[in-house]
Amino acid sequence: MFNTLQNPLSLIGRLLLASLFLPAGWGKLTAFAGSVGYTASGGVPMPEVATAIALVVEIVGSLALILGLGTRWAALALAFFTLVASFFFHAYWAVPANQVMVAQLLFFKNIAVVGGLLTLAAWGAGGWSLDAKRAAA
Repeated sequence: MFNTLQNPLSLIGRLLLASLFLPAGWGKLTAFAGSVGYTASGGVPMPEVATAIALVVEIVGSLALILGLGTRWAALALAFFTLVASFFFHAYWAVPANQVMVAQLLFFKNIAVVGGLLTLAAWGAGGWSLDAKRAAA
């Protein structure tokens, strides 16, 4: 049963992962100054450069996942980005006690997303992707 569902599930998984990053990247692009301020508030060095890199990774990575083009590299880039961002913006070990639960939840949600992206990097985009079409050509 799962063999027949492999391609549609891979596509749905790619779309769901992209749905996390594409709006975030678009938001950074359309509200760059505010995004730089938020990035700076997390203690990220060179917040203008970091925000520009983040929006490119989120937008280009999302489009790659949606199309299934360069999927493994896009998944690795998004996984690395998400892991690094988690330590800056969801450092539950460094927040006041009344904020730990939410920060910890968001941190481990991001770790789970990293796991999904690493699985995608390991197994590829599936048959319903431009990667598969290129491999067949």
